[in-house]
Amino acid sequence: MDTVPRGLSETASDLGNLTVALPVLAAAMAYAIRHGRRTEALFAGLTMAAVPLLVVPLKEWTARPGPLEPWAHGYYPSGHTATALIAYFSAAFLVSRRLVPVAAVLTAVTGTGLVLRGYHWPLDVLASCCLGVLILFVSARLRLSRQPATGSTRRSSG
Repeated sequence: MDTVPRGLSETASDLGNLTVALPVLAAAMAYAIRHGRRTEALFAGLTMAAVPLLVVPLKEWTARPGPLEPWAHGYYPSGHTATALIAYFSAAFLVSRRLVPVAAVLTAVTGTGLVLRGYHWPLDVLASCCLGVLILFVSARLRLSRQPATGSTRRSSG
């Protein structure tokens, strides 16, 4: 018997669907572009594009069976969790750093829903969180390394 109502855990797990997470990221990217932050928006989009490029080969390589479907393979790491983490954190970084806790909650709710529904093992979700943080870190480093140095140049008085 489910400990959480099925509809609630299903809705929570759906937060990692592309049809939910991508429009949130797209809206944040549009907001950033409108505010003259095209490079940041571009990097957010490229960061999201990296998710399937990394997750799909890992799923194929590990061929991990699912908790409710031991005959099916490709559950590790969780693509839905990685999608949620990248989309919501990238959106928060583009719109307002104050939204980072909201991104963390949405990602945690997604992962919890996936585990409660039996779509993923907890380790699948945890691995995706680690992978997502790594992807965000690398993306931020690449973006920052491409920005020109903006050191202040002071003229000496006298």
